[in-house]
Amino acid sequence: MHLTRFQSRLSSECQRMKIAVLGATGQTGQYLVSQALEQGHTVTAIVRNPAKLTVHHDNLKVVKADIFSPDSLKTHFKGQDVIMSCLGFPASVFSSVTGYTQTMSAIVSAMREAQVNRIITMTSWYTEPNSGAQSPFLIRFLLLPIIRSVLSNMYEMEQFLQKTDDINWTVVRPPGLKNEPPTAKEFLTHDGYSVPPSAGQSVGSSVGRGDVARFMFSLLSSTAWVKQGVAMTTK
Repeated sequence: MHLTRFQSRLSSECQRMKIAVLGATGQTGQYLVSQALEQGHTVTAIVRNPAKLTVHHDNLKVVKADIFSPDSLKTHFKGQDVIMSCLGFPASVFSSVTGYTQTMSAIVSAMREAQVNRIITMTSWYTEPNSGAQSPFLIRFLLLPIIRSVLSNMYEMEQFLQKTDDINWTVVRPPGLKNEPPTAKEFLTHDGYSVPPSAGQSVGSSVGRGDVARFMFSLLSSTAWVKQGVAMTTK
């Protein structure tokens, strides 16, 4: 499905969609699932441990799959309108992080097999190695070195997606995450690796997970940021 066909499908189906959620048992993933159900979508939550997802709903199907296996994923991708992923992998001091690239390779392969071509996924501010040069002191010299192994693999995943011609992807880059519900705050966005401050306007260096999910859902009814990464936060 090319972008023009994707646009026409959006106009006819954006009210009710079939959504596969990866990382549904994580803190952000739970907000994705709950907001999707509240909006009337049909959700397939693809998880490693179904017991961790305690939500029950007529429009929710919980399935177990190997997120590193295209064959395991493609069965659950068939018939979906969009894949939404907030998979996360912990930082490692002694070894490189590879989960982001490995899972995205499997996801894209499964999407092709299932003929689904829209994915919205999540990384972070400062994935590009030099993008934190102007960040606050504590972030630049304390936080970023600690999580660099995660950010590096996120960046590799972003580069992988940029090389795909047949997938309509969007990478959402939030700042630090707080386990807070969605609000009605205005979103601030930038086509880079963080949201820079602007004249007379403060920029949040952290954002609630519920608002990240809310932003991801706002992309379902728009072609904005297709085949792009977008840094986001709230006012």
